[in-house]
Amino acid sequence: MSNRLEDMLKHFAGYFTTSLLGTVVDTLVLWVCSHWLFPGSYFGRNILSPTLSFECAVLINFTNSYFFVWKDRIPKHSSSTYWKHYAAYNASCTGAFLLKMFLLQLVLLITGFDVVICNLIALCFSGTLNFLMNEKVIFKKKKAIPIPDASNYPDADTAAGTEAE
Repeated sequence: MSNRLEDMLKHFAGYFTTSLLGTVVDTLVLWVCSHWLFPGSYFGRNILSPTLSFECAVLINFTNSYFFVWKDRIPKHSSSTYWKHYAAYNASCTGAFLLKMFLLQLVLLITGFDVVICNLIALCFSGTLNFLMNEKVIFKKKKAIPIPDASNYPDADTAAGTEAE
């Protein structure tokens, strides 16, 4: 197997594990918010709770991705690189979420399957897209900049017009 494929499979395994952790966090936060923080409010239970749980899961997933899954792709860990990557990651996850919701509704309309089955089908597509966004855009491997061979250049004395004798 090539190094490139091995690298991608290693990242996919980490991404998958992180996604499972994010799913647990998402579900737990959704349950706490909808049952304990906003139990009597339609907006709180059905809009605010899922939004908060989604953002908590995104933060957990990103932090694990930044420090563990794609750590080899971050040349310098700092708060500015963390937040810069987080903004892109959050946008990617939001796009994947919207795609998942669209696909879920489409599969439901076409097949009439149970919503849980439709959600799993939609997650396969949106999750793959999200992984590829992480691999190819957010945590893109930087191309190495070749260092020029110094023997191809005249030495400093020759370049200045004062050849050494």
